[in-house]
Amino acid sequence: MDSRKGMDWRLRTRTLMLGQRTRVMGVVNITPDSFSDGGSYFAPEAAVEHALALLDEGADLLDLGAESTRPGSLAGGDAPAVSPDEEQARLLPVLEGILKARPDTIISVDTYKAATARAVLKAGAEIVNDVSGLTWDAEMASVCSASGAGVALMHTRGTPAEWSTQPPIGPDAVFELVRSGLANSLALAAAAGIAAEALVLDPGYGFGKRDGENYALLARQAELLSLGRPLMAGVSRKSFLAHKLAKARGECSGVQAPKEARENASLAAMTAAILGGASIVRVHAVRPAVDAAQVADSILSALAVPDSK
Repeated sequence: MDSRKGMDWRLRTRTLMLGQRTRVMGVVNITPDSFSDGGSYFAPEAAVEHALALLDEGADLLDLGAESTRPGSLAGGDAPAVSPDEEQARLLPVLEGILKARPDTIISVDTYKAATARAVLKAGAEIVNDVSGLTWDAEMASVCSASGAGVALMHTRGTPAEWSTQPPIGPDAVFELVRSGLANSLALAAAAGIAAEALVLDPGYGFGKRDGENYALLARQAELLSLGRPLMAGVSRKSFLAHKLAKARGECSGVQAPKEARENASLAAMTAAILGGASIVRVHAVRPAVDAAQVADSILSALAVPDSK
């Protein structure tokens, strides 16, 4: 049967119903160095144009990010790769441009910095997507609580600067690490007064998880629904997919398939995530994701039909 339950996601000024169908979140990277499309939409005008195109392709909401958290970056360390002032300078013109053109757009901002969260929520963002799950900035939980924003709590193992040196972990260990980490983030949110209805959970594919560890996590993703909140999954163009493709093609160790070659694999992983209980998927290519999500949703609907025997 369908493992997703219908739940309301309470945002800053409205409520988004989750579970009846998959919600597609379109990614807008306002960075010069993102692994996926760094530099393509760095100029505010280009970012706004891209965001509007994603909405036209069927995105239910947008996720704006102005700092890359690719492996090896300093995000989350003592010296952030992008200062809060620079991050806001990148984000705010794009946020304002989107809302001027499409005032009803639901906008999430991908940031772990409380100062940036405060600024973008004031400017009209509805959601804070914190890749650290409230653990990298001690003020983030209180900012989210005071604003009433929707919050996506993601699990990250360590910081991007540490990922290349982390020891591998087994399938059961990676799942338990993610489950306990997300439970800890939920506890931090509750202690700050953030309502449970404002929260969704993201397993954090690729964030401190190496190649096969991500597949083991994806295989057990549905078990995370026991934490009581809807799931969001971001697998689009991730390196664990690129490594698998390169290996299947007999390419040299360490070679990754280019982003253009990752779309089919991204759709396959995204479909698996939906069948594994994800109510929201975070994607770069929206139109094919919308089509694939409709098929996955139809499968889930068929599973939910009671047996007539």
